[in-house]
Amino acid sequence: MNATLLLIIIIAYFALLLGVSFYTSRNSNNESFFIGNRNSNWMLVAFGMIGTSLSGVTFISVPGTVGKMTSGAYAFGGFEYYMMVIGFFIGYFIVAAILLPLYYRMNLTSIYTYLGKRFNVEAHKIGSIFFIISRSIGATARLYLVVNVLQLFLLEPLGIPFWATSLILLLMVLLYTFEGGVKTIVITDTLQTSFMIISLLACIIYILSHLDLSVGEAFTQLSKKDYTRLFNFDINSKTFFLKTILGGMFITIAMTGLDQEMMQKNISVNNVKNAKKNMLSFAGILLVVNLAFLFLGGLLYLYAQQQGASYTAEGFILKSGGPSVMGDDLFPALSLQGHFPMIIAIIFIIGLISALFPSADGALTAVTSSYCVDLLKLNEDTTKTEKQKKKLRMRIHLVFTVLFFILIMVFKMINNKSIVYLIMEVAGYTYGPLLGLFAFGIFTKREIVTKYAILYVTLLAPAITYLINYLVTNYSAYKIGVELIILNGLITFIGLYIVSRKPKLA
Repeated sequence: MNATLLLIIIIAYFALLLGVSFYTSRNSNNESFFIGNRNSNWMLVAFGMIGTSLSGVTFISVPGTVGKMTSGAYAFGGFEYYMMVIGFFIGYFIVAAILLPLYYRMNLTSIYTYLGKRFNVEAHKIGSIFFIISRSIGATARLYLVVNVLQLFLLEPLGIPFWATSLILLLMVLLYTFEGGVKTIVITDTLQTSFMIISLLACIIYILSHLDLSVGEAFTQLSKKDYTRLFNFDINSKTFFLKTILGGMFITIAMTGLDQEMMQKNISVNNVKNAKKNMLSFAGILLVVNLAFLFLGGLLYLYAQQQGASYTAEGFILKSGGPSVMGDDLFPALSLQGHFPMIIAIIFIIGLISALFPSADGALTAVTSSYCVDLLKLNEDTTKTEKQKKKLRMRIHLVFTVLFFILIMVFKMINNKSIVYLIMEVAGYTYGPLLGLFAFGIFTKREIVTKYAILYVTLLAPAITYLINYLVTNYSAYKIGVELIILNGLITFIGLYIVSRKPKLA
């Protein structure tokens, strides 16, 4: 693809985001940055959250899962990933029914304030720290995936180093979120979600037209090749359908309901009724959009075969003598190596950039907010003026930008080829303690015995989970998959029960 055209597209896209930022950040303050002045339109929040949830992982990785993965920790094939999406859908209903009313009733700016009021100050800080770690790792993994595609297929041949690409893109995100925060990203995420879905539909329409297939005929061909398989009935497999559904459900509860980035947007809506509408609308749309991405994945494999690609156990060889392509690399390789016409390549780039920015802007804003509100208590500090608070918040925003850059470089060194599965596994360890901690607070009335007991339990639980996962994986036929987060949350819950007591009678 023409590099000059790519740069023009990226610059124009960034100019649009910067324009939105300038408009929305006028007269902004810390409340605008943290919770959008609690005046966000629920329909915009619902639509924009799709882009945040999908990110580059869904845009690139999910279509790649349709072809059977022959290596790595997971072996999704066909439409098996959709069982996890069903779990996500159930999880969103639980978040809307239990967590949203709680957050609105307590009028929270940070959802981890609940832990401080339910337990103690240490619990509040522990919740925030686990979130900051979890979201930083998850967001930078998603960012790495997209940046790596841009680098590998477009910028590396120009001699631009990976670190420069990563730094420039992060600085772009920093610039348009610096002032407005949530107030800005509610609008920018809506724009980016629109571009991502337009790109998805355009690619599907082009491939169907090129293959001269209707949607029904395409599904028939995919079915014949076993690309539409939904259920994995092997109970020992990491992707057994029941544990995939359960794992997806608890991942949503943790990564949405207990995640400051996702809930920060929800609690920016003016009341709980509209926040619930936002959550449930968002859940329904995700069912359709994820199915469309899986359908696109199947079409990509059909298209590759129609173009004469040879299929091996490692993947497709698109060009004679070229490397095999599978999973995360298939969609970018077809789009950017001349297998699609220029217009589709441009649409792919727009969709890819649209997937990149929501992964970073909300995460960067949320970890900054959590650090300021939960750890520094900036919104309660009466010794500083509003101007001083804003200046400090901006410095922290910059520090987290540097941290994100470092983490992206770490992922580059790891160079994992299946980011979607890596994110789910990391989430099992980092969000598990949050799941157990919130569940214990909501469903019991017990009191923690000693000041630092929660710290010890939440550090010990992931270590025990890792040990169990290692032993089960290496010494039994059963393989722990996305239900890892359930195991970690349960161990945390049991540990908290052991270090707690019944509340004293007044």
